[in-house]
Amino acid sequence: MTNDLRSRLQIPVARLNAINAILADPETRVVNDFLDIVAKYGTPAEINKKAVDARDPNHLREKVKAANPDYLNGLDWLADMRDQGAFISEAEYREAVLGDRAGMIDFKDDFAVTLEISACQYYPWVVDIAKRAIEDRQLVPGRFIRVRKMKEQEQDGDLPAMIAAMQIIGASYVETLDTKGTDGSNIHLGGPETITGYFGGVGQPNDHALKWLDEFLYYYTEYGIEQVLNINPGTVLLGYLLHKIGVDIEFKISVFMGNDNPYAALWTLLGAKLFSRDDGSSPLIGFNWSNSINNETMEITAQFRKPLGFEDVVRFEHHITETFKSIVIQPYNRRDELVEISDHVANISAKHEGGEPELEASLEHPSDILDYFRDKEEIIESGDWEAVSHNFMQKFVSVNKTARALTENGLAFIAARKLHHT
Repeated sequence: MTNDLRSRLQIPVARLNAINAILADPETRVVNDFLDIVAKYGTPAEINKKAVDARDPNHLREKVKAANPDYLNGLDWLADMRDQGAFISEAEYREAVLGDRAGMIDFKDDFAVTLEISACQYYPWVVDIAKRAIEDRQLVPGRFIRVRKMKEQEQDGDLPAMIAAMQIIGASYVETLDTKGTDGSNIHLGGPETITGYFGGVGQPNDHALKWLDEFLYYYTEYGIEQVLNINPGTVLLGYLLHKIGVDIEFKISVFMGNDNPYAALWTLLGAKLFSRDDGSSPLIGFNWSNSINNETMEITAQFRKPLGFEDVVRFEHHITETFKSIVIQPYNRRDELVEISDHVANISAKHEGGEPELEASLEHPSDILDYFRDKEEIIESGDWEAVSHNFMQKFVSVNKTARALTENGLAFIAARKLHHT
């Protein structure tokens, strides 16, 4: 009986043919509108060439110089410190934590956890934590998430400086495009007084999915930005389609998508498989789980992530800490659960969105996710700049507490590769 029911779940080739017929039909509006946006930027090969040229270090330096030449000093300092070997190496870090035991432990590099920090709103903060890392013999994260307004950071030179810094230190990063729920895309929603309206969908109604696509292609060709945040099923599909036709987009799915069970994950990964390239690659490189999941959900999903060919492609991004205000009930700290799962589920990212909750509770201005959506000028004028900068430094502290916990348990981590893994 069970085998009979299982066989009923298989998808007949005829139904895949029906999907292909829709995609290939020259009258299909959703495909035509998608292709019209792409055509504005050229062929896929031309678009990729523009992106490669845009992220060339010399090109980025010219953009930094034009917008904010003072930022060049920090970039030069980062490169100098890297080249001088000023940062603690992975082996040195393990020895500092474990002493002589470090040489006797077989660290499972195949299950190394990526150390991730969010949100790194401002380029100078990268320099700040790099200085702290050298001083305290700590680790710079291997992955940075950003939620700052794109146009704002483009204008003040923060955007090209951040891209250049990530290349120097060997870290991956994700940008959040301006076409999201806070851009007024849903005319019926406002602030907290309309919060229940957000439960029906976040951020890209009607033609805003195409605006997201257009915005991505602009920053891809102008700055070489590959990885962006994705919060809507429509833009997830557009990312799949864009990659399928040959544009080298990468994206991570946001926690705001609400993937909180293995069946939601299976649906997302099935879409990734359907639109993967012939080489098996997919633009989906980060899968941010809902805060409500447990380890079992990741274990179950890992079971089918591997045969789909995505174990090395799709990273499970899991919040270890969260901002103290405006997103979860505190205290919230999943570090112990991370240690439990990290020896048998591969390709996990430990995301640190807040500091240690017991410390945050004592701050006059604890971390608040609503700070991500404030203008830089307003933050400065309000007198909150030092507070939000301190909040980010506390996230850096939490990253290193996680690195230490992993190391103490014989587990591996991925920090900024060009600083710590040379």
